Amino acid sequence: MKSPQNYIIFPLDVSTVKKAARYIELLSESVGMFKVGLELFIQAGPEIIRIIQSSGSAEIFLDLKLHDIPMTVERAMGRVADLGVKFATVHCGESSRMLEAAVAGGGSAVGVLGVTVLTSISAEEIAAAGYKDAYSSDLAALVHKRAEMANAAGCAGVVCSGHEVKMIKEMFGKDFCAVTPGIRPAWQAGNDDQRRIVTPAEAVKNGSDYLVIGRPIRDAKDPVEAAKRVAEEIEAALTDL
Repeated sequence: MKSPQNYIIFPLDVSTVKKAARYIELLSESVGMFKVGLELFIQAGPEIIRIIQSSGSAEIFLDLKLHDIPMTVERAMGRVADLGVKFATVHCGESSRMLEAAVAGGGSAVGVLGVTVLTSISAEEIAAAGYKDAYSSDLAALVHKRAEMANAAGCAGVVCSGHEVKMIKEMFGKDFCAVTPGIRPAWQAGNDDQRRIVTPAEAVKNGSDYLVIGRPIRDAKDPVEAAKRVAEEIEAALTDL
């Protein structure tokens, strides 16, 4: 059984290697995985991957959200596969061929995760983008459609909000990985740009395999203690399952 701390993915959403290295050093024994996104990867490139790999046992989630023509995505994912990361993301977007290309490029070296609907997106924004009422009035239907595409393409799983995890697991099985951003601990409150948020306990009970938890840990006076509190909340939820 996975330990509570290994559910936690900490996003290195910072602008410099120096800032990232501080959190890597602080949290390498307190979280299961570090997420490297666009800002940091553009600044640091593969160097940041090597820093994480040399810091301890924490794994790496490369969150670049690739979205391009299938050939470009396949080649890019092939380079990602050489880096030794656990997961990498590609937008589900409009084309199942792009998802299939990502899986082909990653081979067995990296788990490709399809991004369904960003947790910062609201139903109103989906409607404004021109989607059918069936999807704009029910974001879960759009998430389901895109998860279906990702599953058929051979992706390891999807990135989705905690509100859709239970549905994903029921439809595609427990081995289809669900990574959940938009997590806010029960002991933290505040306004931010995440719209569809859940607590760690809610996400785990719904079936989430990994939880992306950034601000509650990063902005705490003691990030290590905050990570510990999150792990305790996850542990309590696991005990209730």
